[in-house]
Amino acid sequence: LASREHTKKIVFLLDKVFQKINVAKEIDLIAYTAGPGLVGSLLVGATFACSLGFSLNIPVLPVNHMEAHLLSPMLECKSIEFPFIALLVSGKHTQIIAVYNLGKYEILGNSLDDAAGEAFDKVSKMLGLKYPNGRELSNLASKGIKDYFYFPRPMINHSNLNF
Repeated sequence: LASREHTKKIVFLLDKVFQKINVAKEIDLIAYTAGPGLVGSLLVGATFACSLGFSLNIPVLPVNHMEAHLLSPMLECKSIEFPFIALLVSGKHTQIIAVYNLGKYEILGNSLDDAAGEAFDKVSKMLGLKYPNGRELSNLASKGIKDYFYFPRPMINHSNLNF
């Protein structure tokens, strides 16, 4: 289903982007998500990106979805320096990662149950919030009463950082 929707919309989306901002001649590289993700959707993106790169005679770069999330703060905050520790919360992934350098990472801890992103999605759906819902859910949470609920702290006696 997802790959079918990607196929239906990818050309339309690119046309809209080129209509809105005239950058077609400025493109010197095409990056696409190579994983992790749904195989069908990944294949649609890879095929489209490689075809576009071939037709424009420009290089194509596969990008790891999680690595892109991990490094995206560096686009806005130029003062981030290696090494650093990151909390990566994205959809089905919630991880604590030591980032030593580009391409050099160590997963220090993983969620062993639902990822935080899944919990956010479930709560947002229960509250009737529209997707994407992170900002609205965060605003609602900021209006809550601190320490109203007690949440247990499981696994505090373990030697790893899994949670």
